[in-house]
Amino acid sequence: MNKPDCQPIKDTVDIINDPTLYNWLKAKAKQYELQYLLAHAEDGIIWGHFREQNYQLVTSGDDDVFPQLTKLRLCTLQQCRIFGKNTEVTLWKVGQDDWKARSIEDKYLSEEDYIPEDQILWGTKAEKESNGFTLVSDGSQGLKHAVPLSGSFKGKDSRPLRLKVRHYIDYDESGVARIYLSRLVDLYFDSNT
Repeated sequence: MNKPDCQPIKDTVDIINDPTLYNWLKAKAKQYELQYLLAHAEDGIIWGHFREQNYQLVTSGDDDVFPQLTKLRLCTLQQCRIFGKNTEVTLWKVGQDDWKARSIEDKYLSEEDYIPEDQILWGTKAEKESNGFTLVSDGSQGLKHAVPLSGSFKGKDSRPLRLKVRHYIDYDESGVARIYLSRLVDLYFDSNT
């Protein structure tokens, strides 16, 4: 089996504040033709979308989207994945102020080189749409997140949001297979659900 190209990214030392974080993410999205962002911060989850014309990043907590949601800020960011059809770039915090990053490219792999998985995301009700994002909730806990998609929910138990993931397989010296690496590929509404 072929393996994806997984490389460390060395220019993360330039990420020192919010503007340099946004510029770094935009540059990587443009370089690798990436579409979506999924970030985990101390105060919540942030979804984002890179606009096709100029790779401008719009996030779920932006003032013109859903300002009540978590903002993408370097001071609270723990991990960030930007991804698209052929590549994922991951940025994560190490210690107090250090950052590491890596890219996974698999544009030359065949479907036999990975296991595809469509993960079901929580969200049974679309509450509101704004600037290309849909605010969704699930259950009575009041938990919400806003995905950079527009779509419809068929019923109260419908969970149409999907996150496409690829799991890469490796074999040890005795021939035992294991998943050694996974990456995000796409985000979509499953219209059949």
